[in-house]
Formats: sequence, C-alpha cells, structure tokens
Amino acid sequence: MKTDVQGTIEAPEGVLKITKIHCHYHIQVPRGKRDQAERVLPVFEKKCPVAQTLKGCVEFIHDWTIDEYD
Repeated sequence: MKTDVQGTIEAPEGVLKITKIHCHYHIQVPRGKRDQAERVLPVFEKKCPVAQTLKGCVEFIHDWTIDEYD
C-alpha cells in the first residue's frame, strides 16, 4: 500500500495550524478480493487511532484507489 498525504495550513485565529489532512491510499488486493476491500475501507476512520485523535480538531479526508493483481 502506498499513501499520499496532503495537509492544509490556515490561520483562522491568526495562528497557523493544520486544518485539513487528506490521505489517498493506493491499495493492491488479490483478484476477487476487491468487494471485501470496498466494504472495509468506509469504516476505516472508526478504527484509525490517528483519525480518532484528530476528530473534532482537524478535518480528516481519506479516499483510495484499489488495484487487483493475480
């Protein structure tokens, strides 16, 4: 798995802070396992300790690309 991460830094109260984190995951799964991956990924945020720590403080956006291999 490869992950691209981008952050947005703003100064809403005159102090710089990270306001958004966007993660794009490049996932490779065996052929025939794509459906399982697509069911698991939407609930990822609920189980991710980083997302749970930042919840309410930083907007956390994640999406993914799934490729299958033989």
